[in-house]
Amino acid sequence: MSGKLLGIFIIVTALIFGAAVYYFQVFHYYETVVDDAGEVFLTPLDGTEPRHIPYADFEGIDATSSPIRYRGCFTTPETVQSLDARFERYEGAEPRNAPFWFGCFDSEAIGLLIETGEAHVYAARRNVEYGIDRVVAVANDGRGWIWEEINECGDKAYDGTPLGEDCPPRD
Repeated sequence: MSGKLLGIFIIVTALIFGAAVYYFQVFHYYETVVDDAGEVFLTPLDGTEPRHIPYADFEGIDATSSPIRYRGCFTTPETVQSLDARFERYEGAEPRNAPFWFGCFDSEAIGLLIETGEAHVYAARRNVEYGIDRVVAVANDGRGWIWEEINECGDKAYDGTPLGEDCPPRD
């Protein structure tokens, strides 16, 4: 009888632990981003400080548990063509999944828009945190999304390879 009780105890403990881990990863660590600092900005082609673009309907989330959990959605009257003429494009960006409850950020749909050329990705700010770039994607219909990407220096820093001369010094 004690073997059954021990087995039940182990299974119940594992289920409770699994539920707690799921809750913390999907809900607990995320906070709503309050848009009082003007979250939507892009890096100009001349490399000067990032500039804000007009936008509305901003929704954002972030978490301190990871440097790449920032997500945002917005709308803008800007066209992709006007943005291309003024701001730096960002190559190789792939949107990461957002929690299911953050409905405006569908990474698969955004990725498809980028693949088909219906959305362009721009550099918002490089090295927001060491090795992490913030990027903005804008679609032809004025919808936009923000997330963070690990850049080449971040890849090297996190996997332990030498940084090289093209990476900024690490604080």
